[in-house]
Amino acid sequence: MRDEESSLQGRLARYARVGTTMGGLAAKLAGERFLGIKLEREAHAAELRAALGGLKGPLMKVAQILSTIPDALPAEYVQELAQLQSDAPSMGWPFVKRRMQAELGADWQQRFAGFEKEAASAASLGQVHRATALDGAALACKLQYPDMQSAVAADLQQLKLLFAVYARYDKAVRTDQIQDELAERLKEELDYAREARHLTLYRHMLADVPGVHVPALRPELSSGRLLTMEWVAGVKITQFKEAPLELRNQLALHMFRAWYVPFYRYGIIHGDPHLGNYTVRADHTINLLDFGCVRIFPPGFVAAVIELYEALRAQDTDRAAAAYESWGFRNLTRELVEVLNIWAGFIYAPLLEDRVRALEETNNGRYGQATAAKVHEELRRVGGVEIPREFVFMDRAAIGLGSVFLHLRAELNWFQHFQELVGGFSTEALAARQAAALQVAGL
Repeated sequence: MRDEESSLQGRLARYARVGTTMGGLAAKLAGERFLGIKLEREAHAAELRAALGGLKGPLMKVAQILSTIPDALPAEYVQELAQLQSDAPSMGWPFVKRRMQAELGADWQQRFAGFEKEAASAASLGQVHRATALDGAALACKLQYPDMQSAVAADLQQLKLLFAVYARYDKAVRTDQIQDELAERLKEELDYAREARHLTLYRHMLADVPGVHVPALRPELSSGRLLTMEWVAGVKITQFKEAPLELRNQLALHMFRAWYVPFYRYGIIHGDPHLGNYTVRADHTINLLDFGCVRIFPPGFVAAVIELYEALRAQDTDRAAAAYESWGFRNLTRELVEVLNIWAGFIYAPLLEDRVRALEETNNGRYGQATAAKVHEELRRVGGVEIPREFVFMDRAAIGLGSVFLHLRAELNWFQHFQELVGGFSTEALAARQAAALQVAGL
């Protein structure tokens, strides 16, 4: 089969569709900065979303990630890009048949008792079809769109251009490591064989965690661009906005454990907490889905996350500085540490007080915007900062989950639940658990 990664034709086609839009954005940003041309950012951002809205691929995912990193790009653009949906027409049945034959062979239909022609759902990199196994089990088959390797290569190159121009416009946040992290994770998401190992990894890590379910893999029906797993029924968590408080709290706690048991016990995090990646089962437990974006951290990074928490509790600036250095921040001054502590204080706020509380007290959207604006202003004043790559998905998970908890209006003692996770923490013990889990998953 043709190696899509080396598809020059696909890459050139992607450049043609994306390059004009991104180049126009870069030119307008440069014109505003160097020529004094007033840029109507909101109108142009809307144009950008309209131009890109028909493209399947990584731009949507990149926008979702950037929306959680203060000032990586202008807020107007991130807000518009984050609204991109994978609403382009799905692959039709003739196309699906060719793709399935390429992945499983000419007799692929004989390997299923049934396979639905219409996609059940679409995502940024592929679409999901319901199927029935020969043993009668309900299956979900995630089939990658064609030429996604070309799309990722082209989009990342254009994104690099946009970052470069904006870096000249505003030096508050230096984004080199953000670019590197996005590139590596997006390329991993194209490898469904790796995602299958991530699925195995999460079934291992969450096996004894109450309230969380991970679908079972069907390896005999999977390949590098096809992932087949158990179909798990569930509904969106948005349907529980008006549910009784006790149920909303229960759902929030399930989500908290689904993301943070793997992180604080194994140094591993699911980096994609948007609404499509979890559902609520009939018994009000959680299905955790889509394991393309999984970040494995060095054990020392997790130790530094906990150390920063303790530094904030003790209001110890020197201790916080040591934690930031462990994270990978460089050239720290006392002023810069104090600015970073503003954002860290916002993220950690619900965990700092031993009482039942709602996130709205300190982490609502308006307060978050004001905090981000203050951080940006102060970063510019002190000369800017380069964001370590490990920060990207850790921050994204915190912000993404926070939005879920805000939506549920959950009221929990976040302090106590956090202490249950980190009590008796040992870097050495985490390293041993991580190594064993990665071995189980073949990673």
